[in-house]
Amino acid sequence: MQNGTDIHGKRGAMIISTIAFYLFAAMTIASAFMVISAKNPVHSVLYLILAFFNSAALFVLLGAEFLAMILVVVYVGAVAVLFLFVVMMLDINFAELRQGFLQYLPIGGLVGLILLIELILVVSGWALSPDAIRVGAETAPIVSDLTNTEQLGHVIYTKYAYLFQIAGMILLVAMIGAIVLTNRQRAGVRRQNIAKQVYRRPEESMAVRKVEPGQGV
Repeated sequence: MQNGTDIHGKRGAMIISTIAFYLFAAMTIASAFMVISAKNPVHSVLYLILAFFNSAALFVLLGAEFLAMILVVVYVGAVAVLFLFVVMMLDINFAELRQGFLQYLPIGGLVGLILLIELILVVSGWALSPDAIRVGAETAPIVSDLTNTEQLGHVIYTKYAYLFQIAGMILLVAMIGAIVLTNRQRAGVRRQNIAKQVYRRPEESMAVRKVEPGQGV
């Protein structure tokens, strides 16, 4: 009797986890589509945050709690919020950016067609293994006593150490590029010139005046 109850409990848990997986996956795909289709860039960033939250929920279902926490803390709490502030603060003329849309439409359509053909080829060659359902129904064995964080650390800093360093360099280049793109000369904005301040002479910055008693400067 106890075994039957355990089996029904495991089946119920699997059904709930399956429904939750498809729900979060559908929300992730829908929010990702809205990121590229929304006309307002602020709305695009908000949809991006929603996609991050749903992706974190998928990581939790897979048992990768550390990745879910990092996705929420780093990407939602820092990157997406930074995107939101940058989009809201930059004075971008979107009407001017859309003027050259028709000029690059043929090239964009060709690239999109190539990507669509590649996706069709990948999906058409995909097949479900007969053992996939049986393996998914079995309880996953305990591979190691290490936590998710320790396992990720061993994999990243041993097998993928060079790729991890390359990813850091790419992020550094992206940060420098963002600074260069936003560092524009604007009329009426006073900017600090460090070199001019360092190399200026004392007589250029101050003047000695003799003030008579009882008179102002």
